Amino acid sequence: MTETFYAIIVVLTLAVVAPLVMVALSAALGGPNPHLTHKEQQRKLEPYESGVTTPIGSARERFSIKFYLVAILFIVFDVEAVFLFPWAINYRVLGLPGMIEMFTFIAVLFAGFIYIVKKGALKWE
Repeated sequence: MTETFYAIIVVLTLAVVAPLVMVALSAALGGPNPHLTHKEQQRKLEPYESGVTTPIGSARERFSIKFYLVAILFIVFDVEAVFLFPWAINYRVLGLPGMIEMFTFIAVLFAGFIYIVKKGALKWE
């Protein structure tokens, strides 16, 4: 029982100490570049957004719902693709039934992809 608590304490200690060490090292090793002039240093501290040196517009600007829809679809298909890796590792153990189940899974994913393409969810206007 104490061995279990020991492992938890070690993990929690690492979870707290590692970020603190990284921040301390960043502060110690980072800082201003002595080879840059004051003007160049100030320029590096300015906001930079997608190739535009000064941001245009308000941060409260509304985004199209298409942006969020595409992001959600990407996450859904990305997470579903993760299920292929355990199958690929264990396909010999699973045999023919496992292969049939995986092809059924891929067929359902493909049907969902065809559906969203036909609905025009991935078209940018």
